[in-house]
Amino acid sequence: MNPLKKIKHIHFVGIGGSGMIGIAYLLLRKGYKVSGSDIQKSNSLIDLKKLGAKVFYSHNEKNIGNADLIVMSSAIRKSNPEIRLAKKLGLTIIPRAQMLGSLMRGYESIAIAGSHGKTTTTSMIASIFTEALLSPTYIVGGKVLGSGKNSELGKGNYLIAEADESDGSFLHLQPDVGVFTNIDNDHLSFFDNDIEKLLDAFRMFAENIPFYGALIINKDDKNVMKVAKKTSRRQISFGGSSRCNYQIKDIVYKDKNQFFSMVDNFVNKTYQFTLPMAGKHNVYNAAAAIAASLEEGVPLKYIKQGLKKFKGVSRRFEKYKLNINKKEILLIDDYGHHPAEIKSTMNAIYQAFPNKRVCMIFQPHRYTRTAQLYNDFIDVLSMPNSLLLLDIYEASEKPIKGISSRKLLESIKQNGKLDARHTSDKLILGDIKNSTNDFDILVTQGAGSVSSICEKIRAKWEI
Repeated sequence: MNPLKKIKHIHFVGIGGSGMIGIAYLLLRKGYKVSGSDIQKSNSLIDLKKLGAKVFYSHNEKNIGNADLIVMSSAIRKSNPEIRLAKKLGLTIIPRAQMLGSLMRGYESIAIAGSHGKTTTTSMIASIFTEALLSPTYIVGGKVLGSGKNSELGKGNYLIAEADESDGSFLHLQPDVGVFTNIDNDHLSFFDNDIEKLLDAFRMFAENIPFYGALIINKDDKNVMKVAKKTSRRQISFGGSSRCNYQIKDIVYKDKNQFFSMVDNFVNKTYQFTLPMAGKHNVYNAAAAIAASLEEGVPLKYIKQGLKKFKGVSRRFEKYKLNINKKEILLIDDYGHHPAEIKSTMNAIYQAFPNKRVCMIFQPHRYTRTAQLYNDFIDVLSMPNSLLLLDIYEASEKPIKGISSRKLLESIKQNGKLDARHTSDKLILGDIKNSTNDFDILVTQGAGSVSSICEKIRAKWEI
């Protein structure tokens, strides 16, 4: 069945978004005419253009051309000129997740949902299924290192994808297997600042799984368990407790690898795994991937090999070597923008590089998130030895009175973090150069335009 058989030209408004670009690539590979608009250039869009997509770096009515269907990013406002014209012309406009849901039809599908770890877990499952020669189709929110792609059109029966809860659009998906990595107090502005409404959305997503499917759950996460107790679907659990179907045990970090065991309580067997990544949170991501793979009958040897060969995802603890003032510095670039994610980054650094001094460049993402999690940000941004704080990346939000990077900086200093400064795109390279004696590891952290600062740093000092 081809649900898009009457569609020839698909136009993406906000095509550069991490979730959008993977779907656009997939549709190109399937033979559709693809066009799209965005306000920022990126290497991914340049690659997409080389493959045949028509990409515009502005929003203009003329961009939609003779499109049959409009796919709209959640970051795009209804006042966008392309959206206004599409409505006037009577064109169908759908969110990204609805397009993903249409693509899932005809596949055996696995969708990974959660506040943190979705991209990494999705990529791990794709790596395992690829190792098992199942040739999966996958769509993730970041480039899988090794392939350099956000998505791939495989020849097999499986489609593996991220499920985005941030705007509730994951309710358009009906996967055969759902995975819950965790549920945290993020994106609450969409849910009327009510975490119970967020939990209800996860419950509805779980109920979209067919009766013959399964829900993979992190039993160590209290919010996941709140949802699980109200969900009627078959559940498979992982976590540190012996009550889990798959119990995580004996985590050891050595020689750039984490070694850990998983007790399979279905058959009373213990398996050993190697993961070439730091951070306890990544062991939990791997445990979710293992549980999903075993549920789908993937042989254990391929699960082990897929994890051992996993190279990671772009902007998820991605490492580079720098030479600044004749001193070798390790640069770590990470997408994490929630306090829990920043804490995981710092814990992973201290696990892998004990006794090293860390300087973090952080860009807060959204005024609403900064306001809602203000005290949590104060705590986690006090973890590095020094901090360079950029202005808040607004992400189309309006400023909130009393919420700014400078105000946050004052609060951090009052908390005892004395080596913390405000900086900007123009000043950042000078600030780094003048303080290299104070750190061994430099971290660019955040989901906004801080990635472009990482690129500037690499262009100037990468070895």
